[in-house]
Amino acid sequence: MRLLLFDVDGTLIMTRGAGRRAVKAALEQVYGSGGSIDSYNLGGKTDQRIVFDVMESCGLSRDAVRERLDEFFEAYARGLAEEIGDGQNVTLLPGVEALVRQMAATEDVMLGLVTGNIEEGARIKLAPTGLWPYFPIGAYGSDDIDRRRLPSLAARRAHALVGHPFRPDEVLVIGDTPLDIDCARAFGAVAVAVATGFHKRDELLGEKPDLFFDDFSAVDDVAAALLSVSYR
Repeated sequence: MRLLLFDVDGTLIMTRGAGRRAVKAALEQVYGSGGSIDSYNLGGKTDQRIVFDVMESCGLSRDAVRERLDEFFEAYARGLAEEIGDGQNVTLLPGVEALVRQMAATEDVMLGLVTGNIEEGARIKLAPTGLWPYFPIGAYGSDDIDRRRLPSLAARRAHALVGHPFRPDEVLVIGDTPLDIDCARAFGAVAVAVATGFHKRDELLGEKPDLFFDDFSAVDDVAAALLSVSYR
């Protein structure tokens, strides 16, 4: 059995800056400053990491940031829901809808998410696409500050749901940043990179993923590759 764990932003969808705008507004509301969020590199970071990095760079202590973290995430989710609205700013990336539906219908394949988004943020972003129900499990930025620990958590949740103990080599982590590749490696999973985000193909290929795609538009070829790759 295979467990396919997809990143969200830059891998499945683009949201035209909605996430950054919602983060900035929530930081200003809860902590009194947006800090360096306008220039901060969000790619592959967990939402927790973003908040701690940006607020600590403003001089807040880790304890002070942590004390209001839940309040921040509540404000962020409200703002993100307003930004996303009816989904006009959410764009499915090439081939994604067909690939997800095809993989979900494939025997012995389970889909999930590994994303830096908090769970509510991932739901808000994916709900307008109709794809949210295809991902019954996931591990999120609300679970851990360290993205490297998320694939293991997602695999344990998948095990609990379907009763199959997923070995690392049965897990594919699919994302568009070097940090997606890094977290796959940390777990021993198959690292799959796609160049539909802000990282160029040469940068991603330099990280030596097990599989690489420019995008998912050749759906049948991508599906065949995901089903045949073996890490070991």
